[in-house]
Amino acid sequence: MTFTQLEIFALVAELRGFTAAAAKLAISQSAVSHALKGLERELGVELLVRQQSSVELTEIGRQLLLRTREILGLSEAMRQDVADARGQRRGTLRIGSFGPTSSLKLLPAILDAYQRRYPGIEVRVDEGADHEVTQWILDRRVDVGFVVLPEERFHTVPLVQDQMMALLPRAHPLAGRAAVTLAELCETPFIMSEAGCAALIEPLFTTAGLTPQVRYRIAQVITILGMVERGIGVSIVAELALPDRLARNYPELVKLPLAPAVTRRVGLAVRALHQSSPATLAFLDIAQASAPQPGTDHDFRAIFPNVIGKMG
Repeated sequence: MTFTQLEIFALVAELRGFTAAAAKLAISQSAVSHALKGLERELGVELLVRQQSSVELTEIGRQLLLRTREILGLSEAMRQDVADARGQRRGTLRIGSFGPTSSLKLLPAILDAYQRRYPGIEVRVDEGADHEVTQWILDRRVDVGFVVLPEERFHTVPLVQDQMMALLPRAHPLAGRAAVTLAELCETPFIMSEAGCAALIEPLFTTAGLTPQVRYRIAQVITILGMVERGIGVSIVAELALPDRLARNYPELVKLPLAPAVTRRVGLAVRALHQSSPATLAFLDIAQASAPQPGTDHDFRAIFPNVIGKMG
């Protein structure tokens, strides 16, 4: 068993195909197939089910993929430790990001500061819904990811807090109010955001004993904005997910706070702090400095002073 075989296995599983993995690695498809067959032969199990246009992981393949990513992650952390000791500051950082909140409002500024301090670190950003990012952290597909807090499964670093905002068409009878209640939003067709807010919004109505008239479930915030502006329904979206020039770009849309107010916290999460690479720890350090918030779950700078000192 070699690291090359494990790297090829992880990439084929991620890209769901031999051709895509071969292109990514700039090697022949036959070389990819040969490496995987050799790994399966040594392990004595079938890791993948070959189909005409894609591959699927077997049950044991899914289990071993987690182990594979753990091994590769620890290997990368070791390489970064050696590079840091030599003053080279090289390695790879994989980040999971969700929606406008992290991808547009938080990540650009953090990455700007990070790359200026550590230009030798290669950064890869995978974007998806917030539940996908948490799964990527669990699956070790990413080293660190943005999450909605609290998130008890991981070590977390809080970054920002915003509030949930009701979106209404300007012609709506409630549009002139200072705030709206959940009960009032139940009187109009409701557009449920599937971009990460549903897990926060639906329990709000349930706890209050209310049932919104959910007519649509939409994954993209920009689509929700257009539908609300046209009067198709009302919605609730996190304030940081809204575009900066909301009033100018959507003049027929109104945002109002909920009464009582509902807040949301967003932070970063890693699966295991003690196994995180120097590049990951440095990213957490810079992110927290860029958006300081009290109540950090883990003071990783105190836990790993030598790593932070070398990276800094």
